[in-house]
Amino acid sequence: MGSGNRTSVRIVGLLAFAVLLAAAVVASIAIGARDLPLGVVWEALRERGGTDEAAGIVHGLRIPRTVLGLMVGAAIGAAGALSQGHTRNPLADPGILGVYLLNITSPMQYTWFGLLGAVVAAGLVFYFASLGRGANPLTLILAGTGLTAVLVAITSAIVLIDTASLDAWRFWQVGAVSGRGWDVIYAAAPFIAAGAVLAIASGRHLNVLALGDDVASALGSRIGVSRTVGVVAITLLVGAATAACGPIVFLGLIAPHIARFVTGPDYRWIVPYSALIGSVVLLWCDVLGRVVARPGELQVGIVVAAVGSPFFIVLIRARNPVSV
Repeated sequence: MGSGNRTSVRIVGLLAFAVLLAAAVVASIAIGARDLPLGVVWEALRERGGTDEAAGIVHGLRIPRTVLGLMVGAAIGAAGALSQGHTRNPLADPGILGVYLLNITSPMQYTWFGLLGAVVAAGLVFYFASLGRGANPLTLILAGTGLTAVLVAITSAIVLIDTASLDAWRFWQVGAVSGRGWDVIYAAAPFIAAGAVLAIASGRHLNVLALGDDVASALGSRIGVSRTVGVVAITLLVGAATAACGPIVFLGLIAPHIARFVTGPDYRWIVPYSALIGSVVLLWCDVLGRVVARPGELQVGIVVAAVGSPFFIVLIRARNPVSV
């Protein structure tokens, strides 16, 4: 496909996903335990200070939930693209495990401690991967897998000996955007914004790294610096998103693969596309979770896992997974 045709496809795809995102935002505000007609939603949005029940639902519950879904979906989607790009592994999915102790209760404390855990985990992975001949995609994957097993064991030991921690962990572990307010959004937004800037700036460097470390070095790329920036971006994005909503599995795997079908292998397009697709998928899964289990709802982490599991199975059974 020529460069002109590819650019046209990318622009058309961008517009299509933007329309899907706009529709998801409207559905997220209108659909729930109590469905609201679009006219009622519009009136509630116009009358920001309204005191009726519809205005309370829209402004107090659904707009914060929708905004958080947009942020978290974009963060995890972009982090997934970075993870697959730096490891050159099409099955890579960003995952950060956080443990909340010390009677921490405020959203800002959650975010800081979540990021602290993410920084420590990422630093250890990078350190262990660098032992010997230095970090490369294979050693990053192996170090991450081993450290994940250790952290899961530590977390299980902690929550099993403390009832309060177990109750909080079970709710957090599901992954949800419901029940969060503007305080959570304000706490997570600065870190996600900083991570997004680094992620978009990494696109050109990921294109070079995709050629292999030897070629990248010959072209003058500073591989260590590029990977460090990538790890910092992933840490900020996934650390803040996980602290706010809990782990949302498979989203970071799905979004980059959908993006590549439209953009091709250029990470300057894959990263922002993955962020957009992550928001689209998360919001629509959240809406689906409200519809299928009425009068209750399924948390978005469960719905994304249900959607992502078949995608993952198809991907690993394919003879030639989409190239990173």
